[in-house]
Amino acid sequence: MTKIAWVFPGQGSQFSGMGLDLIDHPIAQDRFTQAQEILGWSVPHLCQAAEEKLSNTLYTQPCLYVLSSILAELLLQSRAEAAPALLAGHSLGEYVALNVAQVFNFEAGLRLVKRRAELMSQASEGTMVALIGFNREQLTEIVHQTQNVVLANDNHEGQVVLSGTQEAIDTVLAATKVKRKVPLSVSGAFHSPLMTAAAAEFKELLDSVAFQTAKIPVLSNVEPQPTCEAPLLKERLVRQMTGPVRWREIGLEFNRRGIEQVIEVGPGKVLTGLIKRTCPGVALTNVSDLESLQAIAP
Repeated sequence: MTKIAWVFPGQGSQFSGMGLDLIDHPIAQDRFTQAQEILGWSVPHLCQAAEEKLSNTLYTQPCLYVLSSILAELLLQSRAEAAPALLAGHSLGEYVALNVAQVFNFEAGLRLVKRRAELMSQASEGTMVALIGFNREQLTEIVHQTQNVVLANDNHEGQVVLSGTQEAIDTVLAATKVKRKVPLSVSGAFHSPLMTAAAAEFKELLDSVAFQTAKIPVLSNVEPQPTCEAPLLKERLVRQMTGPVRWREIGLEFNRRGIEQVIEVGPGKVLTGLIKRTCPGVALTNVSDLESLQAIAP
């Protein structure tokens, strides 16, 4: 049997009109109703909003969590005999992975995501910029020598994201050659020590949520080693808001664990694009709507 990993996208994969084909599905309707009771607004309605509003962290993260969780639930039902061997999610996507692994239920996960999105949308210090084409060893050394900036996302060998103060990021960019730089539209320096205050406030809610032993091993962003241990998964999630997204290493771990197929469950195709660069021999599949879901159903 093919050894499969499921991955779940994070902020940046959203687009206006996503998930609208799910509106009439009974399971999705139930989840949308639950989500509206928790969020106080309609996920399907927000998914039809202009890109500017949908890209607001306050709305993006809950929408992605809800849609990815629904698609994962439907995929589990249709492929009961082909359950994934491993789960991983990019930043916000890690919450979907933990929900799918039954570490917490849909509602508990959404309450966490709602608060996470509120705190991150309120962050105002710092910024983020994606870099493509650079000398990794040189860049890493310069970042380590510069205060108030970190490598926040290590997506693949040729793409990383810096997070920190604008001054610190400018210092790094002035000292290294980069083929392309793309400023990210974010409210703050996510996945960096500048999120420490927000992370401390979020931890109060996280500590109140009971985590269960995972039914499927999960690779965390800050520690890309699979585990089912509830205390370890929670401790890693506590560190996630200020810690790095080590996605390249997650891909390398897929290689070491003999993963033959990676299915990206959720809007967009960002993660399969990243995985392709780290796992060139792995089959890649996207489940982003009902049509693609039905295409891989047995």
